[in-house]
Amino acid sequence: MLRVNNLNVVLDDLILAKDMSFNLEPGKVNVIIGPNGTGKSTLLKTLFGDIQAKSGDITFDRKILQRKQLSHWRKQFGYMPQDIRLDVELSVLEVVLLGQLNTLGFRLDDSVIKEALNALDKIGLLHLANRAVNKLSGGQCQMILFAQALMRKPKILMLDEPVSALDLHFQQVLLDHLDTQTKEQGWITIMVLHDLNLAAQYADNLLVLKDGKLVASGHPNDILTPELIKDVYNVDADITKDTSGIPFVRAIRRNRTLTSAKIIEEPHVRQREKELI
Repeated sequence: MLRVNNLNVVLDDLILAKDMSFNLEPGKVNVIIGPNGTGKSTLLKTLFGDIQAKSGDITFDRKILQRKQLSHWRKQFGYMPQDIRLDVELSVLEVVLLGQLNTLGFRLDDSVIKEALNALDKIGLLHLANRAVNKLSGGQCQMILFAQALMRKPKILMLDEPVSALDLHFQQVLLDHLDTQTKEQGWITIMVLHDLNLAAQYADNLLVLKDGKLVASGHPNDILTPELIKDVYNVDADITKDTSGIPFVRAIRRNRTLTSAKIIEEPHVRQREKELI
């Protein structure tokens, strides 16, 4: 279990996390939601050790995160950051293999190569194995980094907006595979999403942040309400259930009345209209 106890993060007098406490269990997908600038990415970076907390504890398997043991701590993580640029002269297969960088030697075992190819096949990108990554689209790079994170065989998998550059098909491919592997491997998965409806579909547990505070947590069915959306996002919303009983959030337009705009017609447009009468 990953435990966060009274976490406080302050950078340049800006409070990014305040008295934050929660527990994350293996085999569950945890999705962090909240407005822009509320501390979602900061929380991931703090869990990974990129940002040092001002106070509070982060523990996993009863071992506390300590700066002097940071390299050992990170070996347990698969981390897919928000930045997806891959400006390197490497093939897709080579980038995926870097997920096992700590175990690679001068000679690659055939089983490791097969595992990397299998990871690409499962996300539908095997045909790109020999393609240079710096020639790929942002969405393709996002999928490649996901495959790399899986190759690390993490105990804790963290993904910062992993579907932001993906179309509907690959959003589903990535999130379905993520959910399956999390449950089969017993990972603790922590993911930042902006799309509330994707969060509702895939989260076993939602962590709702506002102004650096954890304001709600629990299953989407239990905590996603119009009142919560209004409080966190300052948006009125209707929440219904789909055929599977999953909440669906629809933001209500602030001004439903469409104002008529005055159309300024060019002379040639008016002349054309006269010809058609």
